[in-house]
Order: sequence, then C-alpha cells, then structure tokens
Amino acid sequence: MKAMIFAAGLGTRLRPLTDTMPKALVPVAGVPMLQRVLCKLRDAGIGEFVVNVHHFADQIERFLSEHDFGVRVAVSREEREPLETGGGIRHAAPLLDGGRFLVHNVDILSDLDVRWFLQQDDPSALATLLLIDAEADRYLLFDDEMRLVGWTNVRTGEVKSPFLPDFDPSRYRRYSFCGIHILSDAVFSRMAAWPEKFSIIDFYLQQAAENTIRGVVAPDLRLIDIGSPAKLAEAGRLVAAGELL
Repeated sequence: MKAMIFAAGLGTRLRPLTDTMPKALVPVAGVPMLQRVLCKLRDAGIGEFVVNVHHFADQIERFLSEHDFGVRVAVSREEREPLETGGGIRHAAPLLDGGRFLVHNVDILSDLDVRWFLQQDDPSALATLLLIDAEADRYLLFDDEMRLVGWTNVRTGEVKSPFLPDFDPSRYRRYSFCGIHILSDAVFSRMAAWPEKFSIIDFYLQQAAENTIRGVVAPDLRLIDIGSPAKLAEAGRLVAAGELL
C-alpha cells in the first residue's frame, strides 16, 4: 500500500516558526514532524510515499533528497496555492493510482497501531476513516453499521448530509475524525467534476449517498494535532515521555 502525507499547508498557527520553514519540518523533540510520520508508517510496512508540498516546497524536497528512509518517496507540488485535502489528493492521482492508499496529516502524532488500522480497512468501501470518541464542536455522523451519513457543528447547530431535509442528526453516532484515512483509487473518477480546490470531508459527505464511507473507532487512542506553539510543546513532552511515536 502507498501512503500520502499532507505537508503543503502554510502552518499559520505555528508562526513565527513557519515564517522561515514549512510546518512539516518543524521539529518535535528534535525530529521533524514529516520524519516522525513517515517513519511510523514505514515501520508499519508501507513502502511507497507521496508528500504534497507548497509552503517552502524546496526545503521539503531538499530534506527528502538528503535523507534515505529506505522507501520510495515522490513529491506532489501544488504550485499556486495549497489545494486543500480533497484537491491535494486528486492532484496527486498520477502518483497514487493502483489500489488503496493511506492518507495522514503531517501534524498529527499519535500512538496508533498502524498495522491494526490497516487490518480494519473495508476494501469494499470508498474510504475508511479513523475516528475517536472525544468531545468536540464538530462531528462526523455514522449509522449503526458505521457508514457516514452526515456532519454537524453542535455549537452552531449547522448540519450537512446528503439525506437532508429528512435527516435527524440526534439519531446517529457522533465521532471526531483523526486526519488519517484509507481511500480507494476509485475516488479519482468521482472527483472529476469537483473544483481544483476542495475539502475531502465535503467530498465524502456528497459520496455517502451512493457509496460506503466507513468509520473505524480507535479505542484509547492518544493523539495530538500540532496546531499551535502550545500543542507543539505538549507533543514534545509526550514524545520524550514515550507516550507518542
């Protein structure tokens, strides 16, 4: 299986660090985020990678050329602007065709057993999403068979679903998405009519009416989204303590 690592973001919430380097190369306990994620996935048996780049793209490409991780790594450049999660995946299609592939945000560190997650993948589903049962403002909604049916922001009351208007979000299970998912390459033909830049969650919600988007809950998952200097410091402490990989 191949893996795509999202590394094209501007990292604005980590400024001033990202004024001079891409978020992907910001170190956590002395090791760049990109290296931590890539090595974690490599050690789970993944041998081919695609890394999308935009902000300080040359720095990431130089880093990858100067380090031999023992796997094949290709780069998908988003020249004019970051294409968001859906657009970034579609832009990398020539590098990802050929079966199912895993997608992982570069700023997510966790104690996930990646091999376990790969085993949970539903090969008949258009995508399998890793979820956690945690308090949040925004949730993905799933039916009793863990098929995606909608999205809600409980703070604002906003609801999105392909099954509106006859859709009651209170009837469904609420989970938070981890930024880690496995996709079929069948997504590419279904993305053809979408704009150049779009959210993968919006795509999943549209596709859920006719295709299975499966959710898998990771029990007791320890995860941190490095979206601020405070979270970066916390991640460093957790890595140093051996609680995150």
